[in-house]
Amino acid sequence: MKKWVKIIIAVIYLLGIFYLVLPEPVIPNLTPALKSTEPGDTVQMPGVWAYYTDLSREEVVAFYQQAFAKSPFLKIPLINYRLNHPPEYARETIIDTLKNNFYEELVHPLRGSLFISGWVPKEDQVYLAKAKKPITEFEVEGQVFQGKMTLYHVTSPLWASLLIWTGIVTLGSILIIAFKNVFNSPWKPKK
Repeated sequence: MKKWVKIIIAVIYLLGIFYLVLPEPVIPNLTPALKSTEPGDTVQMPGVWAYYTDLSREEVVAFYQQAFAKSPFLKIPLINYRLNHPPEYARETIIDTLKNNFYEELVHPLRGSLFISGWVPKEDQVYLAKAKKPITEFEVEGQVFQGKMTLYHVTSPLWASLLIWTGIVTLGSILIIAFKNVFNSPWKPKK
């Protein structure tokens, strides 16, 4: 392998390590909203908390996407993308009794994810059709809210992230050498 290829691989590897050791963003409380104190929304499940709010799905996801996009260290932007999952997946990931009509994930590759599960009863057509006396809003502490947003924050251990990143760079280097050998092999037709 040529020296400049080795330097590029080393720089990419070190940039990846820098990305992995950056501190995790602080996830703020949703505003305007009321933090839930119901069982299951507090300390019973680590990394899970919920809010009652009148914000729409897009407003909630945009709020957390902005908060989740930068590391607190010098506000360095983090690699970040958004996944939209079927709502049923929230029952597998968070709580099997969770009612919701959307489920999204904000991902930092190799670092962790923030899952956002939302239930707005007025927009849940299946729930409205099946329930005998459907609720269409939440009344909590004398306030009325249109929806409930449940969040679940998952992080990867640093050692695992570093091990996987090292494996990715090592396998990438091996593939580069293998492709170089294939293209320079003696069976290649000569011009």
